[in-house]
Amino acid sequence: MHLTIFETPIINTLMRWISVLAARLTGWRVEGIQPAEKKYVLIAAPHTSNWDFPVTLMVCFVLRLRVYWMGKASLFPPVLGGVMRWLGGIAVDRSRSGNLVQSTVDAFHASDRLTVIVPPEGTRGKVTHWKTGFYYIALGAGVPIALGYLDFGRKVGGIGKMFMPTGDIVADMQEIRRFYAGIQGKHPQQFEDNIQIR
Repeated sequence: MHLTIFETPIINTLMRWISVLAARLTGWRVEGIQPAEKKYVLIAAPHTSNWDFPVTLMVCFVLRLRVYWMGKASLFPPVLGGVMRWLGGIAVDRSRSGNLVQSTVDAFHASDRLTVIVPPEGTRGKVTHWKTGFYYIALGAGVPIALGYLDFGRKVGGIGKMFMPTGDIVADMQEIRRFYAGIQGKHPQQFEDNIQIR
């Protein structure tokens, strides 16, 4: 894994203070837990807007998280791509989802400390199904899933709880779905509480 802004001490500290100030000025509050686990998959939902990315980074800095996040390959052009990787980005080839799951599991096994953000919807557009890659990454790596959220209705973001997958994906996804019921994205019409899995 490459060095990111979250692992650059002076810049990380500066960005945390900037994020704390930005949260206060924009009326956002950061709440919830700061995971004690050294390795976990962090899901962030609902994902309904381009604003989710900067707000998520703000929350991560305030909570002092050291994260990597996944984004579609088109977000990583030759020059800008270097900046996106420094911000913790990992380019994803969506046509190779199976390889992506296994390579991420391998990265967890090879690391002493790793947090990867995976948006379960896979897109900021309207979805009725969640992709299951994040679940199988956590299950394969034997790590918990941190249930992160951005509630634009209350202007609150954070991590609500840690969830350890059992292997019963239907029951586990029902439990995860219950956690997100009532949390409002920036465009709530694009997020349904009765999301299914695929």
